[in-house]
Amino acid sequence: MDSWFDGLLDWITAHPVAAGAVVFLIALSDSLIILGAIVPALPLLIGVGVLIGLGELSGPYAVVCAALGAFVGDGLSFWVGRRWGPQLRGHWPFNKYPQFLERGERLLRRNSVKAILIARYVGPIRPFVPAVAGMLHMPLRRYLPVSAIAGLSWGFLFLLPGWALGHAYDAVAAVAGRLAVVVALLLVVLALIWAVVLYTYRWFAAHADALLARGLAWSRAHPVLGRYSVAVFDPNRRETVSLAVLAVVLLLVAWVLFGFLALVVGHGKPLALDLWLFELMHSLRNPLADRPLAAIAAIGDADVLTPASLAVLGYLAWRKRWLAAGHWLAAIAFGLALTAWLGAVIDIPKPPTVASGFGFPSIAVTMTTIIFGFFAVLIARELPGRDRMWPYVVAGVVVSTIGFARVYLGAHWLSDVVGGVLLGVVWLLILGVAYRRRTKRSLWVKPLAWIFYGVFAAAALWHGPRAVDGMLNRFDATPVSVARPLEDWWRDAWRVLPATRNEFDDEQRWPLDVQVAGPLLPLVHRLESDGWRLQPQAGWERALQLLKAGVPPREHPVLPATLDTHAESLLMLKPGPRPDQQYALRLWATPLMLQPNQTPLWIGGAQTLRHQTLFGLVGLWRPLPDADASLSVLTQAVQDLPQASSPHPSTGLPVLRLRTDEVGPEPVAPLKP
Repeated sequence: MDSWFDGLLDWITAHPVAAGAVVFLIALSDSLIILGAIVPALPLLIGVGVLIGLGELSGPYAVVCAALGAFVGDGLSFWVGRRWGPQLRGHWPFNKYPQFLERGERLLRRNSVKAILIARYVGPIRPFVPAVAGMLHMPLRRYLPVSAIAGLSWGFLFLLPGWALGHAYDAVAAVAGRLAVVVALLLVVLALIWAVVLYTYRWFAAHADALLARGLAWSRAHPVLGRYSVAVFDPNRRETVSLAVLAVVLLLVAWVLFGFLALVVGHGKPLALDLWLFELMHSLRNPLADRPLAAIAAIGDADVLTPASLAVLGYLAWRKRWLAAGHWLAAIAFGLALTAWLGAVIDIPKPPTVASGFGFPSIAVTMTTIIFGFFAVLIARELPGRDRMWPYVVAGVVVSTIGFARVYLGAHWLSDVVGGVLLGVVWLLILGVAYRRRTKRSLWVKPLAWIFYGVFAAAALWHGPRAVDGMLNRFDATPVSVARPLEDWWRDAWRVLPATRNEFDDEQRWPLDVQVAGPLLPLVHRLESDGWRLQPQAGWERALQLLKAGVPPREHPVLPATLDTHAESLLMLKPGPRPDQQYALRLWATPLMLQPNQTPLWIGGAQTLRHQTLFGLVGLWRPLPDADASLSVLTQAVQDLPQASSPHPSTGLPVLRLRTDEVGPEPVAPLKP
């Protein structure tokens, strides 16, 4: 990917006019009738915007090319609609999917000008509204100005996200590149779950009658088993369609669950996908994502699910809905018993970050699936029409978010989470079929929904932040200490330590040009006496200060950086020669313990930071590639400490080695965390 992207940058730099033609063709394809429903213009234009932000392509030129492509594409679609008119309804895909034209026609009949502007930003109808405008013989004097305005604004707004990302890349990637990847992965997971739940529900709702007819035919053809299944597919009951859908989904998910169990148990060890995803998530660990995701992972704990479950049980008992209360209790009790039994009998090695607790399946994911899923079964039948799918969408989003957070923290393998979801879905479907088959009374769902979701949200907000530290400590992979003679390190073993901080982008591989043997406290006091100051690790509370307007650059925090997924143990700053410049020293702990006195070894680097304001809104301290000045300032500040400097064989850059183990004790306050 690096070579491909570098080649693309080189091509765009050498052919800027041709690059504009590519932008024109992307926008044109996105606007053409039928073709526009297939071409993924948004991600392509975001990529173009990144190139603009990186300075490889002119922004105004790209906006004009995108606007022209959109205007020409809409004009061609308008001409097609005016030329063939109602005949389009008889051709594919409109003869099979008439809603494409019907939606655009409804919009245009309400307000033609507003419809053209709105459709330009709505992907499913964007390529069809101009054609419908042509079919309805909208006057050109009304259509062309609105189409031009819509195309120009669309070109700018669709390029803007990538433009901003590219402009901020150098400043953000150095300290928050992993955070961006984690957020992007979470959004992809949520979008996937939302789409799967939404479209699966709609598909079953659209095919429920056909499923019911097949179920009845099967029941009549099998006199023995049919006596039991006909109760589910009874066409005289109001709940027959829902029961048929639940029964079919139950059969499919149960089949998948048993196959998945056979795969996991038969393998006897983590799957290759488990190991790959664990390594990926472990490489993405960073302090700005750790704490929010630890709080999210904690909302699957009993401290959150129990109050919400008891609130529902209390409401059902108060309303004397004993059948619903009994099924609610059965869902929770059997789920707990089954997960405990499976966790005891299935012996799969846990992730390296887990010392004890449940393995396969994830009890938190299983119980969240059961509780949220069965609650959706309870209330969905009382909701009107398409609103019935939203409790299932909420359940899918909550479960997938908790599962993602636990995989990120290394609390579970992916197979633990998938197994927990499948197990929970099978059990809630069994209960759902039983409950729907027996219940006849309606349930007033509005207060029940407020109670359940409200208590869950309140318990999550109370428990999540309080559980963060315990969750991070519980699933923190502490590296194994390695003993090495101190004199060996001082003489030549320092050369085998990393020379650069590993990062996705080669330009962000900061040199690790400082190594310190001994406690950090003496080093801190030497630097403080020279004008350096200690900055505690900046969490989200301090990171939000970056958005404050009018704050001097020196009051903006320096965001944390990671080395092997851990944030720096020490970050010290010193004002530079300019108000927008300062020097920084970052040190990370290493697994080496130098003998004979168990002396800790730290590795890090000196940096020169420059303050950069992005779009006049966000102020960030950006590390500059030249570290010579900062290393020289640091060396001068610690000249009374035992030290040596030699070029690293990998990079040829000087590495400063310091020793603080022989510095005498001082009556000073302990080092702040």
